[in-house]
Amino acid sequence: MKGAQMKLSGRTILITGGSSGIGYEFATQLLARGNRVIVTGRNQAAMDKAKAQLPQLETIRSDVDDVAAIRALCDDLITRFPKLDTLINNAGIMRIIKLGEGIDLDELTDEVDINLNGTMRMTELLLPHLKRHRNGLIVNVSSGLAFVPMPISPAYSAAKAGVHAYTRCLRAQMADTALTVVELAPPLTETPLYQAEFSRRMNGQRGMPVVTLVKKAIAGIEAGKTEIRPGQANALKIASRIAPGLIFRALSRVT
Repeated sequence: MKGAQMKLSGRTILITGGSSGIGYEFATQLLARGNRVIVTGRNQAAMDKAKAQLPQLETIRSDVDDVAAIRALCDDLITRFPKLDTLINNAGIMRIIKLGEGIDLDELTDEVDINLNGTMRMTELLLPHLKRHRNGLIVNVSSGLAFVPMPISPAYSAAKAGVHAYTRCLRAQMADTALTVVELAPPLTETPLYQAEFSRRMNGQRGMPVVTLVKKAIAGIEAGKTEIRPGQANALKIASRIAPGLIFRALSRVT
């Protein structure tokens, strides 16, 4: 899928969940390209560490799971950063959940509340502002698991499938505007989350280095791609069409 080519330089960019992992690497590379970058996160210690490592970074503590907090955040952003023209919806969590074993019902839907609802809420509040910019851009981070779910992470898989569907709908509705809507579907990526929770379950399979992932994402956006699926994520998309049962059975063996 192709859209308008654009340069990711000289922009004012907001990254949710930007204090570590993919979001932090986006901040690092986008600052190096001459952008003004603001990141949000709910862990103040992680935000302070990111700021210490990247002094040019603007940091704001905020939780995309809190509707009142993101309303206040978006009002503040538009006032303080009127040139804001790019939103990267990256905030997310991923957990292993054993269904039917007594998980608290509020905790059961945490991935949906953060990964999917957070993306929709942030977009809805900033959309009127972003649409006014000549080169407005929204990047929603989904996952290769949006195309084929992994049974040990059912809520995450469902949430990312929702991000994929929502992003397609958003892009269609924005077709007559100057706003570009991009989906980034990462493969397994070497982030602290993956290394802590999932790497030992993947039989030694390494994820894509996060530096490589973000380089591919930036290159794809600048080339006008609206659905970016690096590495294994592209294989999952293709497999979801030609052999969905086969790839799902393979993912079902991850325990």
